[in-house]
Amino acid sequence: METTLIKITGMSCGGCTASVTKVLSETPGVAKVEVQLSPGQATVEFDPAKVTREALCAAIEDAGFGAE
Repeated sequence: METTLIKITGMSCGGCTASVTKVLSETPGVAKVEVQLSPGQATVEFDPAKVTREALCAAIEDAGFGAE
């Protein structure tokens, strides 16, 4: 397992953090997700054999937020 920190832009409320948490949690290979509205980031524990950091960022972007 690996852990990565992803900076997220465009979140403005608890609903936004819930949306990002849901999208990441449903991604195959993700074991644990913690999303913080301030400072706008997600800490994700994932299996690099099943999902890449780039794929996690893409999932966040597909949900309507910015990720880097």
